[in-house]
Amino acid sequence: DMGLHEKCYILAGVTPMKSVGMARYMGKSVPGMDVPEPLINRLKGAGKGKVAEEGIKFALEQIEEFREMEGVAGVHLMAIEWEHKVPEIAERAGMLPRPVV
Repeated sequence: DMGLHEKCYILAGVTPMKSVGMARYMGKSVPGMDVPEPLINRLKGAGKGKVAEEGIKFALEQIEEFREMEGVAGVHLMAIEWEHKVPEIAERAGMLPRPVV
C-alpha cells in the first residue's frame, strides 16, 4: 500500500464489450488490458442478438465492484465506437442523473 489513492484521484477504465471478437482483440492487442476467458465464454453463451447486452451487464458489474473499492474515485466509460451507449450505461449504473453536491 503506497497510499496513492490518498494523493490523487483514481479512475477505473471500463470498456463494454459488444462482441466476442472485440473481447478477444482487446485482450490480445491492448497492452495492460486483461480480458479473462470466463468473460469470453459468457459472451459466447449469451445467444444470438444478446452478446452486446451481456457485455453491458458485465460492464455494470465492473462499475459496481469499482464503487466498492477504496481509493477508486470514479470510472471512465470507454465505449469504443459505441459512444451512444454511454448515457444508457451511466444511467443503468446509477450515475445519472448526477447527484447535486
